[in-house]
Amino acid sequence: MFAYPLYSLSHLTRNMLVRRVNNIVPICLGYCNHIVPSFTSESSLSLFQLTSGGVRVWTPRGVIIKGLEFLSEQERWVMVFLFSSYSLCNAFQWIQYGIINNIFMKFYNVDSFAIDWMSMIYMLTYIPFIWPVSWLLDKKGLRLIALMATAINCLGTWIKVASVKQNLFWVTMLGQFAGSLSQVFILGMPSRLASVWFGSEEVSTACSIGVFGNQMGIAIGFLVPPILVPNVDDMDDLAYHISIMFYITAGMATVIFILVVFMFQEKPEIPPTLAQVQARSTPPEEYSYMASILRLLRNLPFMLLVISYGLNVGCFYAVSTLLNRMIIEHYPGEEVNAGRIGLTIVIAGMVGSLICGIWLDKTKTYKQTTLAVYLMSFVGMVVYAFTLNLGHLWVVFVTSGALGFFMTGYLPLGFEFAVELTFPEGEGTSSGLLNCSAQIFGIIFTIGQGKIIDHFGTFAGNIFLCVFLLIGTIMTAFIKSDLRRQKANHLAENQVASVSVSVSAIWCPVKGDVSDTAPG
Repeated sequence: MFAYPLYSLSHLTRNMLVRRVNNIVPICLGYCNHIVPSFTSESSLSLFQLTSGGVRVWTPRGVIIKGLEFLSEQERWVMVFLFSSYSLCNAFQWIQYGIINNIFMKFYNVDSFAIDWMSMIYMLTYIPFIWPVSWLLDKKGLRLIALMATAINCLGTWIKVASVKQNLFWVTMLGQFAGSLSQVFILGMPSRLASVWFGSEEVSTACSIGVFGNQMGIAIGFLVPPILVPNVDDMDDLAYHISIMFYITAGMATVIFILVVFMFQEKPEIPPTLAQVQARSTPPEEYSYMASILRLLRNLPFMLLVISYGLNVGCFYAVSTLLNRMIIEHYPGEEVNAGRIGLTIVIAGMVGSLICGIWLDKTKTYKQTTLAVYLMSFVGMVVYAFTLNLGHLWVVFVTSGALGFFMTGYLPLGFEFAVELTFPEGEGTSSGLLNCSAQIFGIIFTIGQGKIIDHFGTFAGNIFLCVFLLIGTIMTAFIKSDLRRQKANHLAENQVASVSVSVSAIWCPVKGDVSDTAPG
């Protein structure tokens, strides 16, 4: 019913890219050659045909391979699982002090602001270290970054094990600093990992799953510490409970580090998307990290996203860090329920992240989805502010869940929208700028809201955040939807569809299935 061109190949060596045809065909050849390891001679692949369903290949032995697509190997899910695991372990530590703020204040005999810094150090450390880490990610790739993240995270957990004495607050702060340094190697990874390992129809979902691990870690950080560390008055008993929590964390971090050492891979042998074909074809010597940063800073839609993303995620950081203080003020003695409310925020956000990721893969409506979720984050924060002091915990659970669904669900949207706006710049660089903005606003909002709560109460502190979420919503509305990655994929697909090779081109009708012998 439709004719696809047949191409004759010669001098094709296994695992070697031959002369490019519109930058696409050699990858097709490499993919087919990868699939047929038994045919290794130079003439082993003699004819191939590009079709709407992929590639068909005829070899001298009469074998046909059909329906091949630009899909990476199944190991991609292992990579996402490993990344989500060590991201979870690190994110758990971020909130494990803040959610039982009053208990750690009593044990280490410090004020609430000192415990707040156990969370804010994650934000502060990120700002100066993201630049060299982004450079390393772009230059050295995913595996080195994963190894450094898990090694530093593991070291930090064991330092905390040694800090369970009342006069060793500085040691536990040192361990938390190691965790915060590890986080720098983690936050910029989801979009890069998704782009390197996943096809264009799965990339947003994969990014959401990557963020999912971080959110799960925060959720467990809200839930588990109030259970493992009860508010008891005996300091020896309290030290025992704290040490149990630290040993569990250290054991998990050690196991994950070992798994990453032996299982985490740099990239699939075959690029999963045509956009990745283009990215890999760029010679390393042509890449300049500083030039990339300057191009991003001149990208107005992206810079609007950087600020609006920072405002949204900064508000989330402030709410998470100060949640224990806000709940205890209105519901004394409810440390465990404060953790459960935090859990509700993050679990709802995880559902929101997955739904948004799947929605983006289906619709590619990046601007519209991001704006809608941002607006609902603002509405959720307003409702939360006005219902927190009503005296009914069930109401707080409901409003917190609604807030978390949109505010936390926004995280992967920001990553993916940024990659679209900045392609072909490195995903690690764009993600780094987004996260740097979030850390700066997170510190400002956490300190600012904390001081407002101390002097004017929780309602005023929450309205403070609502104002900035409204500003972020307005800024998001002004972002121009320039989806460069989508354009690159469409352009490359059109090139494949229209490719024409002058050497031995034969036209052959294709109808239904194809026989297992080469066409005569």
